[in-house]
Amino acid sequence: MNHIRKAVPADIPGILKLLVQVDMVHHRGRPDIFKGPATKYNEKELAQILTDEKAPVFVCVDEEERVLGHAFCIHQQHLHDHVLTDVRTLYIDDICVDENVRGSHVGSSLYQHVIDYARSHDYYNVTLNVWSCNPSAMKFYEAMGLKQQKIGMEMIIQ
Repeated sequence: MNHIRKAVPADIPGILKLLVQVDMVHHRGRPDIFKGPATKYNEKELAQILTDEKAPVFVCVDEEERVLGHAFCIHQQHLHDHVLTDVRTLYIDDICVDENVRGSHVGSSLYQHVIDYARSHDYYNVTLNVWSCNPSAMKFYEAMGLKQQKIGMEMIIQ
């Protein structure tokens, strides 16, 4: 039976494997931006992140404690901003399900865990960014009930 919990240092090798998978999805979609294969964090950086209470990381693990998916979150709040209100946002910086278990509800379970965490910690909303070169992620997030908040645009000039 799979379960979700906060990530611990023993999860770092499994998280690193998933970070390569995330990078490769983006590299295949935008090789002009993403190097591939690479990880966004190294082992030392991950160890530091796992100690940060303002950046919770959750993992879905199987009975043998193998990491099947992860969700990196970051607390955001713009106190005393001239334009923005002081709402507390839980930003999903990265969510990934191992490509070998996609379709088995690991992603929806992780996402629901993040929502439950946000509710229990009095966040106003949960936000994330998704690359347009990852249409399966967009469909997943829409199926989870997320709505577009803003759209990033670009013009390549070289």
